[in-house]
Amino acid sequence: MAYQIEGREIAHDFEGYLTRMADWSRDLAAEIARADGVALTPAHWEIIDFVRAYYDEYLIAPSIRPLTKAISKALGPEKAALTYLDTLFPGGPAKQATKFAGLPKPTGCA
Repeated sequence: MAYQIEGREIAHDFEGYLTRMADWSRDLAAEIARADGVALTPAHWEIIDFVRAYYDEYLIAPSIRPLTKAISKALGPEKAALTYLDTLFPGGPAKQATKFAGLPKPTGCA
């Protein structure tokens, strides 16, 4: 299985997560989101960029509880609210945000 981007095939697993994080790009993130039926907006990018920064700092893809806690602290409680995050990432905020960010699936996510 692969995403098609810029004339290249980028491999992913059966859930759509990249098999090589180094393949990630913003254009690829948009393609991954499109495959999930999501059109990325600046609000999506704010969370995707946050998740990538979180991964760079902690070397782990955050599950929902640590994600909302970190977002609340950094971006404010309104952006950490599950109602807000669910509208951006209807497939599950932690699962889809990390997938679009090119990160591994968070541990503990079904």
